Amino acid sequence: MYIVLAIIAFGLLISVHELGHFTAAKLLGVRVNEFAIGMGPRLLMKQGKETLYTLRALPFGGFCAMGEDDGDTDDPRAFTSQKRWRRIVILSSGAAANFIVAFIVVVILVSGAESFLGTRITGFIEGFPNEGEHGLMVGDTILSINGERLYYSDDLRLFMGIAKQRGDEAVDLVIIRDGESIGMDRFPLQLREYLIDGEPWLGYGLTLNVIEATVAQQLKYSCYTALNYVRLVRVSLAQLFSGAVGMNDVSGLVGIVDAMNTIGKKALSVADALISIAGFAALISVNLAVMNMLPIPALDGGRILFVFITWAIEKTFRRRLDPKYEGYIHTAAFVLLMGFMIFVLVNDVVKIIYGK
Repeated sequence: MYIVLAIIAFGLLISVHELGHFTAAKLLGVRVNEFAIGMGPRLLMKQGKETLYTLRALPFGGFCAMGEDDGDTDDPRAFTSQKRWRRIVILSSGAAANFIVAFIVVVILVSGAESFLGTRITGFIEGFPNEGEHGLMVGDTILSINGERLYYSDDLRLFMGIAKQRGDEAVDLVIIRDGESIGMDRFPLQLREYLIDGEPWLGYGLTLNVIEATVAQQLKYSCYTALNYVRLVRVSLAQLFSGAVGMNDVSGLVGIVDAMNTIGKKALSVADALISIAGFAALISVNLAVMNMLPIPALDGGRILFVFITWAIEKTFRRRLDPKYEGYIHTAAFVLLMGFMIFVLVNDVVKIIYGK
């Protein structure tokens, strides 16, 4: 059941992305030849006044065809005939739609919350080894860990987890004490086992301030969570390029569906599973938004980059650049991208079969 839900969720995220392009194009009066949900052979289709609407066999992907590849620049309503700002709005609207949906999902998920945990220290678990004037004190607010700003306790767990993954035995903290910012380099804050009422508890030995989940705080928390998803993509890319994680840690479509299925099966109830899958889907939605806006040919960000490149060329040489040359670059990049996606897909399957 969870595999089916994961496939549907991923398909919906792609459809939302394409719907963003479609909506922006329609609002700006740009001709849309076809709006497709899914890829592969057509299962259903309906011809609108101008646009062909299709449902295709494979539930992954989709597209919004605006005639940008047919070389038709004589039609004033063609995408390539539009002013640059219009093309940028249309190209960026897919990512915007994914981000908006992620934010809405987070708002719904936190709407039932009664409280959140902040980053101001209100006490210590017995046995915490670094309490005192030269360590941490009640009333201190942990501002950042290893240069990453903290807003809620979730951020503390996230960036302490990343530090542990890197094998760091200590972290660089910045705290606020009595209104003053204090840096604590190589501070030995560690995840360890404490005893609470005789029961073992794994944590950092801190108790943090409780924030009442008013409507305003729920919206604030939702905004920070959505923005943190963006930061998480940036951190993940930095880890990949620095070698902190390898290609074996990269997941594609199959890996994402498998992860959603695992999350669902580990939940204590169906309701918990749906909540967890929805939260993960929000993260993936932001991931899609950010990745699509990277300045890589064939992606939306790459196409936006070429809008500026062609503008610079035309300003410099006083002549219009033939769109077919940009098309050649995007086509070549698309082929390479498909090759990379196939590699990641095979890697996902191998990890699932032989274990992670």
